[in-house]
Amino acid sequence: MRNSAAATVDISFKNLRRLYIFALLTIAVTVLLSQLLIQHNLNSQLSDSKIINISGKQRMLSQKLTKEILILNFIVDAKNNKKEIDKANEIIKLWKFNQYALENGNDSLGFPKRKSKALSDLFLAIKPNFDNIANAATAFLENKKLGIKEEENQELVQTILKNGAVFLEKMNDIVGQYDKEALEKVTLQSKTEYGILMFTMLVLLLEFIFIFKPTNKKVETLILKHLLSEKKALKLAHDTEVISEAKENSVKELKSLNYAMENTLLYCRVAPDGSLIHIGEKFAKLLFYNPFLSDKTFSQVLTPIEKEQVAIDRIISQRQKSGWQGELNITNRNGDLIWLDLSMVPVTIKKEESELLIICFDITERKKAEEEVERLNIENVTDKINQQKVISSKIVENQENEQNRIAKEIHDGIGQMLTGLKFSLESINLDDKEKSAQKIEYLKKLSLDIIKGVRTATFNLMPPELSDHGIVSSLAKLTQELSKLTGKNILFYNKSNFELRLDSLIEINIYRLTQEAINNAIKYAESTHIIVQLSHSNNILSITIDDNGKGFDIAEAEKKRNSESGMGMLFMKERIQYINGRVFINSIIDEGTRVTFNIPI
Repeated sequence: MRNSAAATVDISFKNLRRLYIFALLTIAVTVLLSQLLIQHNLNSQLSDSKIINISGKQRMLSQKLTKEILILNFIVDAKNNKKEIDKANEIIKLWKFNQYALENGNDSLGFPKRKSKALSDLFLAIKPNFDNIANAATAFLENKKLGIKEEENQELVQTILKNGAVFLEKMNDIVGQYDKEALEKVTLQSKTEYGILMFTMLVLLLEFIFIFKPTNKKVETLILKHLLSEKKALKLAHDTEVISEAKENSVKELKSLNYAMENTLLYCRVAPDGSLIHIGEKFAKLLFYNPFLSDKTFSQVLTPIEKEQVAIDRIISQRQKSGWQGELNITNRNGDLIWLDLSMVPVTIKKEESELLIICFDITERKKAEEEVERLNIENVTDKINQQKVISSKIVENQENEQNRIAKEIHDGIGQMLTGLKFSLESINLDDKEKSAQKIEYLKKLSLDIIKGVRTATFNLMPPELSDHGIVSSLAKLTQELSKLTGKNILFYNKSNFELRLDSLIEINIYRLTQEAINNAIKYAESTHIIVQLSHSNNILSITIDDNGKGFDIAEAEKKRNSESGMGMLFMKERIQYINGRVFINSIIDEGTRVTFNIPI
């Protein structure tokens, strides 16, 4: 049933993994397509800005060309004439290059070859004017260079002026069309991005509705099924334990058969009367027996000791029908003790004809190891028992001392004040109002002292700060109170601003451990300054107690477990292990001691 539940959980989590992968791939593809589209539009807009810039430049170049033609028309000086002609030719060359790039596209400038129908129509309309200006300017410059045809030049100038104004007007239309199409692209890109955003939000909503929410319910259902399966498995284990004794003999027989099938290194065949039929070569070598001798019984093959032979013969005679499995300790022919794990299995050859299959395993080394382990365990158990006795006696002693101290505090402090309160109440004379008022004021003060005494005794038993506000506040209170009582400079720092509440059992143990470390620093170290620091990470809460006392030898203290210092370290280690924590103690003679507690959180 547990396997079935585990298989169901595995299948469900596989489906969950597929759904998550599908969801993540959907979002990733959406983001990727969005970025590709945005980058494409940005690249397109970059070329659009360059085209608009070049188109505007064409207007400037046409005006500059017209200006240069007019200047040349009135220049008479041949030297300046040549210079202006060269300049005008450069302008015409650049103007034509830009116009052809805009009209037909240019890979080096990044201008597209394909254009909208509106732009194609505008370029078709401006082409005659462009050609007229270009042809007229070229002819004019050629005539000027040769110094001929002045009358024709005047006509060419008029042609340039007439077509120049039209060219500028149509070029303005082209720039406007480019700007309009660029705006349309930006608008389309904005709409596309909004569309992609809405699609992404829709995908996330669908993932929440059809993946996350159903998955949460399914996981809760699977956990409940798993808990139910675990309860049934525990019940089944209990039932199995009840019937395990009845199956023990069958298990032993199956174990013997398993040995015979998987590992027949030490084996032999024996007749029901105990005589040896056949023995394996490895078995014979172990027993220092010649396998070609066939006049020996199985017990005589195993050992030359008569007492051991009798025991083996008894087992064969009593268990030749039911079989037997157990461990034998025998002495071989070299006088060495050997342990054998022996299985005796009855085998029927024919009707009313049977023999015994003996399968053995040499477990001498294992037995030696077990004896050594047992010896070490006995030593360890004895040491543990002695250690626990010492701990128990110290715990009882500390409990008695604590009870006596509390009883003395109550008797000498609270008890005396309550007695005084009783007598004062009995002595009040209501007829004497002035004295009654004085006694009542005294009783109020005495009541406050009693309350303070009760609070002090309660704080020593279980500080209310710990249960009300947690470990940080209680440690701050502890250091403050001990500093007042002892006159020592005891400071507390919460380095990492730890504010979490822990399990009450963990908090009281942390409090007692810190209290024990501070008391040790006060009592044994003769320190004047003690600093308690608390810090934490994601998994560990660390408390460090530093003092400037005389220090001690840690190795010597651990050896002297019956001393107060040795027992103090032992108590801290026992208590910190109880909450799965670790304690580290570092001490330098005449410099001080640091005690660090690390507790998992």
